[in-house]
Amino acid sequence: MKRLFLLFAAVTLSFTAAFAEQEGSTAATPASVSVATKKMETTDRFLPTTRRVDRNIDLNKFVYKGEWMLGIAASYGTLDVSDSDLMLLFDNIDFGLRRAAVMPYVAYAYRDNRSVGIRFGYEYLDGNLGNVDLNLGAAADISFGLGDIGLTSESYAWSLFHRNYIGLDRRGIVGAILESELLIKSGSSSFYMGAGDDRTYSQSKNFAAKLNLNPGLAVYVFPQVCVTVTVGIGSLYYNNIRQFNDVGVETGRRDHSALKLKLNITNIQIGLVAHLWNKKKN
Repeated sequence: MKRLFLLFAAVTLSFTAAFAEQEGSTAATPASVSVATKKMETTDRFLPTTRRVDRNIDLNKFVYKGEWMLGIAASYGTLDVSDSDLMLLFDNIDFGLRRAAVMPYVAYAYRDNRSVGIRFGYEYLDGNLGNVDLNLGAAADISFGLGDIGLTSESYAWSLFHRNYIGLDRRGIVGAILESELLIKSGSSSFYMGAGDDRTYSQSKNFAAKLNLNPGLAVYVFPQVCVTVTVGIGSLYYNNIRQFNDVGVETGRRDHSALKLKLNITNIQIGLVAHLWNKKKN
């Protein structure tokens, strides 16, 4: 009887241990599978917001970190009757517009291919309309003539700008420029109409604030001297104009703001830049 009791106890303990081991392995299986799944998702799944794709744009160095740049940019443009097809609607046209600007600047490269700088500028504008006649024919019954109208303007400006350079060759000789510029400009204009004793004059004081985009191209012509060409393609601007008569009494005021995204042929600038560095370009 005693032997039967011991045998029954041994069998019971063995079954209990086997059942407990089976339960433990079953409970551990989902956790291990979950950990493995999470690890697979973490290592294999591509997350654009957390993984940076480097296209190696900055491998070609055009400007070195720590260097100073001294430069000057100038622009000159003219516009006359031959520059626009719209002038074909008019007869006996005598029209001309000239614009010249010069802008010295200094810049510092705070990292490779990145620089910030400050620019000063002077601009002169001269335009005249000697004569123009418009005649749309008897059917339209519209015709008029204008003449002896002129405008001269002088302004001074300063700006803060940031330039990104992209080296287009491994030697760093040719580079693309993407420039953003915050510009403040003020000046005065003189306007006249008529001839002889009938000529009348008026003056205006002008203020403008602009945020410009000026892409361009730069080429080293000497080891530390490069030529740049930039052109304005867009600006967000604010203009304020105060009009005065010939005795200095204010006769009107105009405020205007707009966003322009177009090529500005009068804002093509050719520059010469001296790069001051201690490193030798490859």
